[in-house]
Amino acid sequence: MTVAEDARGAVRARPYLFDALRAGVVNYAAAAETLDLDAETDAVATALRRFAADLDPPSVDADARVSMRSGLGRAAVDADGESVFSVAGTRFAADGGDLTAVVAAGDVDVRALEAALGRLRTAGVDVEGAGVADGELVVAVGRRDGATAVRAVEAALSS
Repeated sequence: MTVAEDARGAVRARPYLFDALRAGVVNYAAAAETLDLDAETDAVATALRRFAADLDPPSVDADARVSMRSGLGRAAVDADGESVFSVAGTRFAADGGDLTAVVAAGDVDVRALEAALGRLRTAGVDVEGAGVADGELVVAVGRRDGATAVRAVEAALSS
């Protein structure tokens, strides 16, 4: 393998570094030293610089309407009630629970969910569950975090 191939593989194994390269906020020499590749640091740094030049900047521009639904709770998959979404046997349903669903309906996909989760993480909002399918993105958060979560999701979808 070449130094460039090794460097790209090492970056792909570290999503945070991949994102930083895409955003253009990397000290290439410092990053090269952390990768522990069997090559000169300068050669790895050059490979990283070239890899970053090939990456499109991160962006999500989703045409979606974001809303909030209070009273979401966890329920068994076979329980009655309006299901908002379910993940691995846990159903999040509108049953008067203590969670809030932030729903984005429209042009959303997994990249939009990734951006939303990143914004929620940096806003300090704990996510109880999340999913995206068929043009709808749903994130379950604590009731008190609902308004902050709506703002974070809206910002993520227009980044």
